[in-house]
Amino acid sequence: MGEQARLKARVVQRDTEAWQRDPSFSGLQKVGGVDVSFVKGDSVRACASLVVLSYPELKVVYEDSRMVDLKAPYVSGFLAFREVPFLVELVQQLQEKEPDLMPQVLLVDGNGVLHQRGFGVACHLGVLTELPCIGVAKKLLQVDGLENSALHKQKIVLLQAGGDTFPLIGNSGTVLGMALKSHDHSTKPLYVSVGHRISLEVAVRLTHHCCRFRIPEPIRQADIRSREYIRRTLGHPAGSPAQRKDRSQKEQKPNARSHGGPGAPADQGRPPEGSSTDPKDPEPGFREEDQRLEGPGHQEDSALWLPSPAWVQSPP
Repeated sequence: MGEQARLKARVVQRDTEAWQRDPSFSGLQKVGGVDVSFVKGDSVRACASLVVLSYPELKVVYEDSRMVDLKAPYVSGFLAFREVPFLVELVQQLQEKEPDLMPQVLLVDGNGVLHQRGFGVACHLGVLTELPCIGVAKKLLQVDGLENSALHKQKIVLLQAGGDTFPLIGNSGTVLGMALKSHDHSTKPLYVSVGHRISLEVAVRLTHHCCRFRIPEPIRQADIRSREYIRRTLGHPAGSPAQRKDRSQKEQKPNARSHGGPGAPADQGRPPEGSSTDPKDPEPGFREEDQRLEGPGHQEDSALWLPSPAWVQSPP
């Protein structure tokens, strides 16, 4: 807990880069995504994956996946201590081998300051790599009085178009993140929060710009490649501690060539020219970090009053 508090003190919740201050993100050329996929039925063996995409084209220009053993026990609120070291290694390997492909921002499958102690995996990874990081979660982490209540669901219904948002305000009065309708046809929002060296407004806007489907493309591609690496390496379908349904039959196998020399992982380095980054499945599995962190069942708000949609914010 002391180490987490020490690292938390280094989190920067403001824009630090010139491209973040430009309305069209001029100067942003490379966005990264990270993911950890578990071997189905195994809470120790997993595949850590890092991808870098060109921006705004969202084409994969670098990928690296490797098998890891997460031997540290899972402790609620301290998930990052299990997974982040392997993600940091992937970033360091990229810095050493292909520094010209270093991402200018990382989208992380998990939470940032929207966390029990205000320091989720996106904050942890950002502080250790000193890269701007954005936390993108699929489920609402119920902290500081936030609940997936009837009132919360009413707010979701009022999100009409891709880019619409509403703030996630805790009992403390702090805006912990934003619920984002990432795609016109998406019925469930994403929960975006600051990780490090970026403002919430820019984090939300960039996340939306990275969505071809519901899930931001950097995270979606990292997930696809980590699952495919597990299948090719072990002959096992990818899963998670929550035993999520395997969707391998819907995913298109990405091709990759090694840039790590003999013995390097098959998915390390630049993908070949002309390789597809648009698998058929618009939404492959998305790691349910938050499901493990949620408390037991909660009582839904029974009020029937539908509040004014004043909180719903549409993109400019």
